[in-house]
Amino acid sequence: MRLLLVEDDNHVAAALSAVLRRHGFDVTHARNGEEALQALVPEGPGFGVVLLDLGLPDQDGYEVCGKIRKRTATPVIMVTARSDVRSRIHGLNLGADDYVVKPYDTGELLARIHAVSRRTVHEDPAVTGSDDALRLGTVQIELPTRRVTVDGSVVQLTRKEFDLLALLAQRPGVVFRREQIISEVWRTSWEGTGRTLEVHVASLRAKLRMPALIETVRGVGYRLVAPGA
Repeated sequence: MRLLLVEDDNHVAAALSAVLRRHGFDVTHARNGEEALQALVPEGPGFGVVLLDLGLPDQDGYEVCGKIRKRTATPVIMVTARSDVRSRIHGLNLGADDYVVKPYDTGELLARIHAVSRRTVHEDPAVTGSDDALRLGTVQIELPTRRVTVDGSVVQLTRKEFDLLALLAQRPGVVFRREQIISEVWRTSWEGTGRTLEVHVASLRAKLRMPALIETVRGVGYRLVAPGA
């Protein structure tokens, strides 16, 4: 996923960019509001999420948020030192999709990025189909019937195997942290589930006969690699 980081502090931006890249994000850094708006021109690369620090040197962060929303439907997460409810409501009314208050936990920030990207429908060339089905190359995932086919042949999956595949298929190429997968698929935070996750990933690779479809990102989690990507 492409992510636009709008942050005037180069040291903060460098540290955060390194973390985001480790989690599979393609980060573009804008140092002020003008650079952010220039990056969001229609002929630009397109972004999955904008992470907008409100303390910008050239323009009011709230104004930048409003301009971004007029220009694109890309989700915006505000980063602010203001913890009062009125400031947060003001940002949300201007079109922000979520916010984090400094100092924030990196895990929480990553979870919020994934959450807003799931809530927003994007046209992804790797994924085709309707809201009821996803197609990734020869793999088709039918969500209402929980049916998976490869080259037209039905593949029998367990309930958790299907849930895991459907989660990863929502955002091909995006790294899902182990903790996030365990929370969303198994509805628990118990660390002992980690081994169960590994077993389910191995089973999916074998049943789909596509070992490269689900990539292990060492020390982080897993991502789905769309066929032909």
